[in-house]
Amino acid sequence: MSLSNVFDIAGSGMNAQSIRLNTTASNIANAESASSSVEETYRARKPWFAVMQQEFTSVNERGQFQRLEGQTGVGVQVLDIVEKDAPLKPKFQPDHPMANEDGYVYYPNVNVVEEMTDMMSSSRSYQMNVEVMKTAKQMLQRTLSLGQ
Repeated sequence: MSLSNVFDIAGSGMNAQSIRLNTTASNIANAESASSSVEETYRARKPWFAVMQQEFTSVNERGQFQRLEGQTGVGVQVLDIVEKDAPLKPKFQPDHPMANEDGYVYYPNVNVVEEMTDMMSSSRSYQMNVEVMKTAKQMLQRTLSLGQ
């Protein structure tokens, strides 16, 4: 692995944490949005991360090329954004303008405390990736200055 791969890995981490932060902000923004039916109610979303594996090509004993899955990760990718399975929050509020004929209003399955924790975690991870990039940049600059 070369030092330039560090930028790709940290960049993929920053991209993934940015998507995580955006979904968290969307969840918090919709935490108190009311609806009159279960189908129309907002559901909390979470990004699904996966390690990007490095692929290797090697030559086997018969002289043929074979593709091998690498043991080292070369970054992180967002495979999908999935909705949480937690139940929605029905509340009996017959005076609410969004109440259905039974008097219930449905609220999203967003836990604001959990979302704030996710937001702090993604913010810290993003900052750590920035620090990795800064350190790699300084190492490259010092390497270039060795010849002077």
